[in-house]
Amino acid sequence: MNESKHKYESILLDIQYFGTINYINTLFQDLNIIIEQYESYQKMSFRNRCVVAGSNGMVNLSVPLEKGRGQKELMKDVRISHSANWQQQHLRTIESCYSRSPFFEFYRDGVWNLLEKPEIFLLDQNLKILEWLKKVFKFKGIISVTEKYQKSYPENIRDLRNSFLPKNQLTEAFGIKYTQVFEDRIGFVPNLSILDLLFCTGPEAVSILRDNKLTF
Repeated sequence: MNESKHKYESILLDIQYFGTINYINTLFQDLNIIIEQYESYQKMSFRNRCVVAGSNGMVNLSVPLEKGRGQKELMKDVRISHSANWQQQHLRTIESCYSRSPFFEFYRDGVWNLLEKPEIFLLDQNLKILEWLKKVFKFKGIISVTEKYQKSYPENIRDLRNSFLPKNQLTEAFGIKYTQVFEDRIGFVPNLSILDLLFCTGPEAVSILRDNKLTF
């Protein structure tokens, strides 16, 4: 039973870099999405990284930050480090992992465009990605950002900040099953970056997520 359609009007989330499948699944609740921008930056999260699957197992893609992962800046003030050409490394890794996938060419240009000219701030980069995903999946919710930090919110807003973390990525009970590129070698890996689902299932990803909505 999905009570969210009746109980909640909006979902409050931290922002992720090419978020996990379960994270993106929350966007299919047909609720408005509020992104927290006034939190202190949290390390050990998906804010500046995502996980994809390669021939030898899971691969982490991390966006380098100017003050490193241990900084205490507000999320809205965290700057991406451009001292190295990180986006080219991400693109090469994505191509290595997914060039054999059925829909790699279908989404390749969209991902390339997101990374070829990266933003100054991590929040802006991730919001750009999220807006692209909104177009791809055609979900109805409006995306907005917080105007200040609040520890708690009214009952009509579902607070899911820090609910989707690397430490519970593989242990979350809810997982969507589909055919992956290297499943015959490394087995099925649940809840990877949404890129994995897109490249592997293409437009069908929309119906897969709509038919497997997370319940709150």
